[in-house]
Amino acid sequence: MPYTNPILELEKQKMLLQTEYNAERDAFRQQSEARGIGRVIKRGDAWWPLTPGRCYYNSLNQYCIELARRKDDEGDHNFEHLKPVCFFSMSEENTGGERKPHYLAFTATVSYVEEDRMVVALSNESHAAELLNTVGLGVQMSFDETSYRIMTEALERVIRCKGTRMAYLRDLFYTDMKAQTYSFGDISLPWLNNAQQHAVNEVLRAKDVAIVHGPPGTGKTTTLVEAIVECLHKENQVMVCAQSNMAVDWISEKLVDRGVPVLRIGNPTRVNDKMLSFTYERMFEAHGEYPQLWSLRKAIRDLKKNRKRGDRTYHQKIDRLNSRATEIEMTINQSLFGEARVIACTLVGAANRLLEGQTYSTLFIDEAAQALEAACWIPIRRASRIVFAGDHCQLPPTVKSYEAMKGGLATTLMERIVRQKPEVVTLLTTQYRMNDEIMRFSSEWFYQGKVVSAPEVKNRSVLDYDIPMLWIDTSDMDCHEEFVGESYGRINKVEAKLTLAALQLYFDKVGRERVLAEHIDVGIISPYRAQVQFLRQMIKQNEYFKPYRKLVSVNTVDGFQGQERDIILISLVRANDEGQIGFLRDLRRMNVAITRARMKLIILGDAKTMTRHPFYKRLYEYIDTL
Repeated sequence: MPYTNPILELEKQKMLLQTEYNAERDAFRQQSEARGIGRVIKRGDAWWPLTPGRCYYNSLNQYCIELARRKDDEGDHNFEHLKPVCFFSMSEENTGGERKPHYLAFTATVSYVEEDRMVVALSNESHAAELLNTVGLGVQMSFDETSYRIMTEALERVIRCKGTRMAYLRDLFYTDMKAQTYSFGDISLPWLNNAQQHAVNEVLRAKDVAIVHGPPGTGKTTTLVEAIVECLHKENQVMVCAQSNMAVDWISEKLVDRGVPVLRIGNPTRVNDKMLSFTYERMFEAHGEYPQLWSLRKAIRDLKKNRKRGDRTYHQKIDRLNSRATEIEMTINQSLFGEARVIACTLVGAANRLLEGQTYSTLFIDEAAQALEAACWIPIRRASRIVFAGDHCQLPPTVKSYEAMKGGLATTLMERIVRQKPEVVTLLTTQYRMNDEIMRFSSEWFYQGKVVSAPEVKNRSVLDYDIPMLWIDTSDMDCHEEFVGESYGRINKVEAKLTLAALQLYFDKVGRERVLAEHIDVGIISPYRAQVQFLRQMIKQNEYFKPYRKLVSVNTVDGFQGQERDIILISLVRANDEGQIGFLRDLRRMNVAITRARMKLIILGDAKTMTRHPFYKRLYEYIDTL
């Protein structure tokens, strides 16, 4: 049934977002108190010990300090651009018992972060001196209020608006109103397949909204880049957003490769010179007027520092210098925004003060099926028409509150429009990643069998006459799952050992020289973080895998989103008499996991536990017939 009252639905979204905020804030507090600092560090929510580095004013005139962790402190971390952090000190002595951190009284914001180095923006220069003098310094993620505040404000803005383009889009998205289109013939793009060409043409004809539905390996990014390039033949500038920094980076990089001038607002995750060269900060600093602006800012700081009592001209000098600095800053901004054809940022990043007053004819939202609806409305206010791209049969948004999830917070705006207006959706139907037998199961279960394999990948395999999919049943192998706390979930140590044994056996079949010479890469996936960390530890300690360590990566399903490997192994972990499989019931996760494999997929799991669920029963039977 079509929704008849958009305002009530959005009010409900706002209430659910508040529920999620409360749940996440409370969970953050409880976990911070209950977990020892060692586990916080292990989870990637803290770095310790730290080496503080240079302090300086960045191009945004924020006072920053560089922080580095030890090179041997490997593993993922969860720090992100603009996220708040707090600091603590902790001695390396008394390692016998649980160490207690002493927290400093101020917070900061992540300005830039990579694998083992971070730059944080401080609110006060004196805080830098305190950090430099702190023995056993550490940094920890703090609860992020900002994203929730920005999303709530976006929903309130949509609820209040009347008679505007955003009010029209709100009513369109929530009712059975017909989306408007332009009438013109197809343009030919022979380097794309038929479905991709159709998707680009549907985007160009859309007056209000279009959706590019891209199953795994179907070239969604390629199609989206082409649609953006074609739009730029008619429009001066477009905005491109995504839920994650990584997705923004990926599409930005592809656009730069096509010669499109991109201005990247925010912090790139893919840290290399190519990415950095089109970030706002780097381009701002490279501008011809910047040295003069830097001199003026320095003069203002020096004047404030050395102010003399009784200096009657002090305020006039400060005002004059500030006025000139603001003038130059505006000139640089106008230049940077004027030259860019694509403005790229995350959804929350679209609230950045740099974008105040900016509007665009077209907004492209990639990863739209992973974004909360409230986050999508942040950039929508700047645009006339919206193009969503994603796959609602893959990973959903992360919602931690069961109550909010049950209430519908995880239902995305893209999913809502797919249901309401199927006529605006174009499904990409040819995949270029997987052996056909790996893809066929996913196609039949999730995409009504409409996704087919390109001839060049249909029979791809590592070994001749190889069976592309294998399920190793661990039912009779003494595998037991163990619960290791809410944050980590579950672990199955015997299954982890069997996973590595299966990989070792396969490598032996392929041959060491060939694996190394051809860089045959491997992904080991487990839905549970504890299993991931245990597998990483085992690989690190296993001499057999030493030559292959750069070719083997281990991560959660979420960690592998958007990636692919020649060989994928999945450790399902669950093994119990009750047939309980927890969040493995979310089949979209398994869709992501099984479709990461190009040539070989090996699943390890307790068939007695897993096949009580119809999806896993069908998957087990399908693999058994190959």
